[in-house]
Amino acid sequence: MDKKTVVTPYGSGDSKKVEVEKMFDKIAPKYDLLNRVLSLGIDVSWRKRAISYLKSGQPKELLDVATGTADVAIMAAKILKPSRIIGIDIANQMLDIGRKKILKEGLEAVITLETGDSENLQFPDASFDAITVAFGVRNFENLEKGLSEMYRVLRPGGRIVILEFSRPQLFPFKQLYNTYFKYVLPLIGRLTSRDVRAYTYLFESVQAFPEGDPFLQILSQTGFQNPLCERLTLGICTIYAATK
Repeated sequence: MDKKTVVTPYGSGDSKKVEVEKMFDKIAPKYDLLNRVLSLGIDVSWRKRAISYLKSGQPKELLDVATGTADVAIMAAKILKPSRIIGIDIANQMLDIGRKKILKEGLEAVITLETGDSENLQFPDASFDAITVAFGVRNFENLEKGLSEMYRVLRPGGRIVILEFSRPQLFPFKQLYNTYFKYVLPLIGRLTSRDVRAYTYLFESVQAFPEGDPFLQILSQTGFQNPLCERLTLGICTIYAATK
C-alpha cells in the first residue's frame, strides 16, 4: 500500500478518525440491515469462523475493538463463554444500538460497551486473553499504532483475530464482484442509509488496505508471532490471526 494514500469517507479536511466516527454515526440505524442484505447473510458465517480461532485458547477476558453494534461481542459471548467482554468504538450511535441488542440477549453481565479509540486504548498492559476486530482495521487512521496498542493490552500467549474485507482474485468473480462493490453496493447503501459517501468509501478503503502478505508482515513488525491468514468466500473476506 502506498503510505501516502489516505482514504477518508468525506474528504472534508478533518482527520480520518473524525470522518469515520461521523460516517458510522450517520449510518448506524441501518448498519445491521445493510450488512445482512449486502452480504446476503454471509457475514454471520464469517464472524463465526473468526471466533472459532479463539476456541482452543478458552479466553476469559476479551476485547472487541471497533465493536460497532456488538455483533462479534454477542457471538463471542455465546460461543466462547468468557467471563468478560469489553467492546470499544468511536461511534456512539453504533454503541447505543449495540447496548440494546446486548440487553435483548440478556448478556449485559458479560458484555460492556465503551467509547474508545483503538489507537489509544485506555487499559493497562496485558489486560486481555484475546482481541477481536471485525471490519475495523482498515478504518484506523494509523494502522501500526492501532496494532501496537492491541499488542500492548494483550497478555503473553494471547491471540488476536482480525476479520477484514479483501479483494477477490479469481476470474471472472473478481470482475463481477468489483462491479457490484463499486457501483451496486453504494447505490443500495445510498438509498437505504441516505449517505452518499459511506459505501463508496467502503470500496475505496478495501482497495487501499494492505491485505494478505503485506498485512502479515505488518503484524510481525508490530511484534505478533506466527501470523496467518485464511481467505473466505473466494477472497471477499480474510481472517488474520496471530499470537503475542
